[in-house]
Amino acid sequence: MYGIFLEGCKWHYEQHRLTDSTPKKLFVDLPLMHMVPVEERAIPDSGIYNCPVYKVLSRTGTLSTTGHSTNFVMWLEIPSARTEDVWIKAGVACFLALRY
Repeated sequence: MYGIFLEGCKWHYEQHRLTDSTPKKLFVDLPLMHMVPVEERAIPDSGIYNCPVYKVLSRTGTLSTTGHSTNFVMWLEIPSARTEDVWIKAGVACFLALRY
């Protein structure tokens, strides 16, 4: 998967995890990712950030008949050395499109 943009932080290519963003740089590209589904995988309790992935920058959407937002896509587990609350306070999220 490619073409995902990250807001609020950047990807550290040598350490393979999230790090603080470069000043005055709002969006960065996430590297190419290969997703492999695994049945009954144990969810890690540390070392990751459950990053929300949205279709567009607004982060809002209308609720569909199923009760889910039409803009939210999925949660993406991204490796991180910091705790999740640091990235939540920074407003870190992923987006599939920057202009619409």
